[in-house]
Amino acid sequence: MSLALASSPEWGLAFTRKPMTASPSPKTESSPRTALFIGDDSEVESALAGILNPEGWNLQKASSNDEAFTLAKSRGFDLVITGRHTSGHEDVAFLRRIRSVRPHTRMIILADEGTPADAIASMREHAFGYLSKSFSMDSLSEIVQMALDSPAWDDGIEVVSATPQWIRLHVRCVMLAADRLLSFMGEIADLDLPEQERRDVGIAFREMLLNAMEHGGHFDPTQYVEISYVRTSHMVMCRIKDPGQGFSLEEIRHAAVGNPPEDPTAHISVRHEQGMRPGGFGVMLAKHLVDDLIYGEKGNEVLLVKYLNPPTAGNT
Repeated sequence: MSLALASSPEWGLAFTRKPMTASPSPKTESSPRTALFIGDDSEVESALAGILNPEGWNLQKASSNDEAFTLAKSRGFDLVITGRHTSGHEDVAFLRRIRSVRPHTRMIILADEGTPADAIASMREHAFGYLSKSFSMDSLSEIVQMALDSPAWDDGIEVVSATPQWIRLHVRCVMLAADRLLSFMGEIADLDLPEQERRDVGIAFREMLLNAMEHGGHFDPTQYVEISYVRTSHMVMCRIKDPGQGFSLEEIRHAAVGNPPEDPTAHISVRHEQGMRPGGFGVMLAKHLVDDLIYGEKGNEVLLVKYLNPPTAGNT
């Protein structure tokens, strides 16, 4: 399996750090799980069958959102996947409808036509995932497999307030919530940012988010990180605040950013001595990808700033 969403690899899934991944539920022949696919898209249907059938799932089809709603009222489905023929806006409205009768329905929205506002609305309405803009079958496989492997999922993402220009979230310190958030934010960036800026901001955001959850929140499911994403005409800014005690960059000998110039790999020995996993390059990588990386006084919150179309010399 790929380690990143093919449609937006820079915001890819965080499979490199998995202390809190949910264990798949045991398969039982007496109670196979059922997914509902909406629409008549042979490419998507074939991809879903290839993922679901080996896992012992049944795949049922509905021709439209209205037919799917009728089916959902009569029985519950373990997973619902919408079709590409409807827009993101229509599918979010359908998600509201189906949750009125099945509050815990897990839904993945597929939409060739969508906007950042639709992606935000899907997150607010607790969609499991959202893929748009001619997504690849690899990215579909990633998000569906995540849904299959996490049967006891808790949503984990709380939308405090959101517009396409300013999003505020609280995110549980578990890997599933991180993976899903990166998927949602990747869709928003994919619809809104130029390619190079999307790549740079995505990688930096992913590294800082995982640092916050691992070192500040210790992957404790009772703890949350605060996220803000601000998009102006000339800038993207991300703020990440973790629940930890904070730190000083001068104190973190286990990170590459703290290495002395004469020994650029000193942190590797420190991590080995402390029994830490290999790594420690996240902050240094993020600093090289954004224009400003600023830590707060306590050291448990960070701002990532990336300028868009910066003015050239002589222009103001």
